[in-house]
Amino acid sequence: MEGDDCEFHYGDGTNEAQESDFPTVERSRLQDMLSLLGLETYQVQKLGLQDALQISSDSVRNWAPQAPRDLPWTFLRKLQALNAEARNSTAVVPDAPLDARPVEKESQVEEIVYWDTAEDISADIYSFSELPTPDTPVNPLDLLCALLLSSDSFLQQEIVVKMSLCQFALPLILPDSENHGHTFLLWALRGVVRTWWAQSLRGMGGLREDSVVLPRVPTFAFVRMEVSSNSKSQLLNAVLSPGHRQRDCFWHRDLGVGTSPREIADGLVEISWFLPSGREDLDFFSEPMAFLNLRGDIGSHWLQFKLLTEVSSAVFILTDNVSRKEYKLLSSMKGSATKCYFILSPCRGKRNTNLRLLGRLLPVLRMDHSHVLVKVSSTDSARFVHRVRSIMAHVARSPCRRLSLEDMAHAARKLGLRVDEDCEECQRAKGRMERVTGSPRGALRLQGAPGGTPSPVERELRQAQWAGAPAGGLQDFISGLSSPSPGEKQYFLRWMEWGLAWAGQPRPRQPPEPAAALRAKLSGAADPSELSRLEPLGLEHFLREMGQLYEAESCLVEAGKLPAGQRRFTHFPGLALELLLRGLPLELVDGSTLSAPLRWVTGLLRELHAHLGRRSRLVVLSALGVPGTGKSTLLNTMFGLRFATGKARSPRGAFMQLVTVAESFSQDLGCDHILVIDSGGLIAGALATAGGRFELEVSLATLIMGLSNVTVVTLADTRDIPPAILHAFLRLEKAGHTPSYQFVHQNLHDMPAPGPKSRDKWWLLDQPGDMSRAPAQVDKQGDGLRTLADLAFCDPEKLHVWHIPSLWHGAPPMAAVSLGYSEAIFELKRCLLENIRNGLSNPSRSIQQLIELVRRL
Repeated sequence: MEGDDCEFHYGDGTNEAQESDFPTVERSRLQDMLSLLGLETYQVQKLGLQDALQISSDSVRNWAPQAPRDLPWTFLRKLQALNAEARNSTAVVPDAPLDARPVEKESQVEEIVYWDTAEDISADIYSFSELPTPDTPVNPLDLLCALLLSSDSFLQQEIVVKMSLCQFALPLILPDSENHGHTFLLWALRGVVRTWWAQSLRGMGGLREDSVVLPRVPTFAFVRMEVSSNSKSQLLNAVLSPGHRQRDCFWHRDLGVGTSPREIADGLVEISWFLPSGREDLDFFSEPMAFLNLRGDIGSHWLQFKLLTEVSSAVFILTDNVSRKEYKLLSSMKGSATKCYFILSPCRGKRNTNLRLLGRLLPVLRMDHSHVLVKVSSTDSARFVHRVRSIMAHVARSPCRRLSLEDMAHAARKLGLRVDEDCEECQRAKGRMERVTGSPRGALRLQGAPGGTPSPVERELRQAQWAGAPAGGLQDFISGLSSPSPGEKQYFLRWMEWGLAWAGQPRPRQPPEPAAALRAKLSGAADPSELSRLEPLGLEHFLREMGQLYEAESCLVEAGKLPAGQRRFTHFPGLALELLLRGLPLELVDGSTLSAPLRWVTGLLRELHAHLGRRSRLVVLSALGVPGTGKSTLLNTMFGLRFATGKARSPRGAFMQLVTVAESFSQDLGCDHILVIDSGGLIAGALATAGGRFELEVSLATLIMGLSNVTVVTLADTRDIPPAILHAFLRLEKAGHTPSYQFVHQNLHDMPAPGPKSRDKWWLLDQPGDMSRAPAQVDKQGDGLRTLADLAFCDPEKLHVWHIPSLWHGAPPMAAVSLGYSEAIFELKRCLLENIRNGLSNPSRSIQQLIELVRRL
């Protein structure tokens, strides 16, 4: 019944996808499309995350695709870089000028094909179109479907997460005509985390951060019946856009250089959300809402349409005419609790037929005339969008169906759709995660209060006390890392990330604290218990526990208290290395103490050396800066990494990830891998030198900069350089080590950030921060205070200083991503790689050299 959040009407449960929805010609169309795009070789051995992220010669070139086989890789590179025009990369660049390209016929444009509804055309008109040729665009939705069908579960998830950051509509149901089935992408969407303003019943509001698969929200589906002169996607974009700024979440025919007919993407269901920001001038809905878009005609994709009617609060059906065929089709929905609305654009001469059949259909579907909207070319678009929004707000205020994506997946299973999360490896990994996260802090017995810093003697005693007895939860975690199945191991690590986040984060949460208060806590002026409250549990805490056991055992062996042959934890570094090899960050510096456990880190690097073998030449690239300057997002965008971002999960200490260089490019670049290090924020300003944290920050900066070939320093204020960086440089200069520096000033506001003039650069370089003179006891350098120009040996003409625009156009969570941000990050990446290739940075090192550096620093 309407208003019941948990009750579904599933029908007979048969898999209607096995019926005649897929003409024989469609089976070869998928293979033809995969062959055209060069993806046919990935149907057995799927494309993986590491395949998509490795650095090649293409990483330093911004070139247009020359052949259809380039399109998937161009799309992936632009998506990784959060390029808002990633979906436009669907046409190759022929030798002929742009104006000489074939012009698409009007009849081939998607969703605006007209024919006489009196004719009995039972097959989808797109089945008879010609496949794209090498000089015509591939439909972006075909490219997306082909790429997802060729990718493993983890690359699928990465694609969807990046699409979400670009504010693109996301795939929810993936059609697969070759295998006669559809896939509900629950796993792929589980990694998408969004933040919005949640209003409580008492009128108090707070920020809520959650995976998009969990909240139960009103859902509105938009579908097309036969032909509609109105575009669903354009209407949805208008509904989701504020009045002053158009958002193009859903791809439509007017975007890009032209659109070919869909070949394999009919039956695709996309999803997007409206998320409130807490600002009355931007929020036209008071709560989150989900929007679904079925590509293709409901008559040809009845299974998807049936699911949408069972999970949606209301369904909007766009059509030009209601004939006897459509009347019979919709009459089968009799008894459905879902509200239906028609959006008509009737053809001339069909008015009386439409009215007569609609009059008979309205009582069948329990509708009245207010459920029928007419939109023709003369209709005022803004007023029509306002009316559609008013209908949605009315539905949401009344008792209506509210489902999460997890609820929808249950309905999809009942109808015979495959759910990607149901594979055995994924479910076994989930069960193991649930055992570990049932009482996670009980498994972390060696760490005590994260804010505490026990003396080395006390720590060693505690390590010795527990060295032989890993806790039950920790043992389950170790077993998960030891799984012989690489897929199950990868699933387990992802489940652990989410399980710990759900277990440790209250929802909704209050707005973030002011920067000054946060700085006071992190500077040492606050109570240690506050620090522990600021650090939610993550994978790093379990790895710290393993590191403690490994260090304790090593201490006992070195002291002669334990024979080397009785060691039990020598394999721990190899297990921890799995995070690095699976594309997850691995902690290098303990975030709770800002110290690097020497034996543990050395063991990790030795395991890395053994794994890489002959391809062990490394370049180390690091990022340092004050909190909130976007350094983690910068590294993620530059290399496709997964460093934690956001105020709730900002890194503390230092984490590292490994980026592989393609063998064909490693000789040219001069290294086989790039080790990327992301650090916790360093405090700047008046509080930077307060408390005991400053010396720890100097030590952290010294270690990271000392290991690095090149260091990126991110700045929020060009006159507020973290003193820890200045003093770390002085220490390293005395030791004869001077890494290459790149300074990045990010515009954190929604304002243009033009490139600096030469005079502006000199002003930036010549201005030391007000608090750059740290206490004399840290470094007694006399008059050794350096300006930034002296410190970095910066030549303004060599672009050592970068001004990066804001990531967003407008106010999140509904703001569009900035194209300027992506382009600036690409130029920075290209500069860094060119410097490495041309030897302007320090030469690559072997891992053995890196181990020696760790010991010295």
